[in-house]
Amino acid sequence: MTMEVGRIADIHGARVLGLFGDSITTDHISPAGNIKGSSPAGRYLQSRGVQPADFNSYGSRRGNDDVMVRGTFANIRIKNLMFGGEEGGNTLYFGADAAPEKLAIYDAAMKYKAGGVPLVVLAGKEYGTGSSRDWAAKGTHLLGVKAVVAESFERIHRSNLVGMGVLPLQFRPGDNPQALGLDGSERIDITGLDDGRARHATVTAHRHDGTSLVFQADVLLLTPKEVEYFRHGGLLQYVLRQLAARHVG
Repeated sequence: MTMEVGRIADIHGARVLGLFGDSITTDHISPAGNIKGSSPAGRYLQSRGVQPADFNSYGSRRGNDDVMVRGTFANIRIKNLMFGGEEGGNTLYFGADAAPEKLAIYDAAMKYKAGGVPLVVLAGKEYGTGSSRDWAAKGTHLLGVKAVVAESFERIHRSNLVGMGVLPLQFRPGDNPQALGLDGSERIDITGLDDGRARHATVTAHRHDGTSLVFQADVLLLTPKEVEYFRHGGLLQYVLRQLAARHVG
């Protein structure tokens, strides 16, 4: 991080990390319950010498970012529609040449991050409902998700996403992933953001057969202050730059 404020740039070549339906709660996104031994968080804890009997829960380990980022989208009840609604925190990883690979969402996200590939999440109505769980936004950011496109958002979770530098976009009325025929295999471009001045963005979904789907989505940066936070990369960076500038002065 530097003192130089960034700009809100368009997103190109993003992959879909998750394709979800309606009423995805913050507990779906960042569970508080037990940690499975076979999950990314469980494997991490065992690699650090923690036995499954001592895992406890995600809620008890929310001060540990290594555990919590691995737990993001790891709820055993979350349904990724890329698998026809199969439960569990998995996704399809689309590499450069190989056939799609079924991986835990965290494992796929890290492979995408290593390749410099940005990520998006597609969802239906009421995304982020339930308790205001800060790790639902923190974990999303740390996985490398740059934007969430949903039919509607829970108010506080939308604000938390903005504070973490994750762009909330809303489908236009009548649009949703199913109505548009999106299956999660597409490469996504989000353009026309105009450094946060645009109220609408153009989303282009490039299919593997060479065809493309273009639709509009509303940009949910709702106030000038939210646009300013987002240009900084999120609320934390904004505050740190303010404090640093005051100290230098």
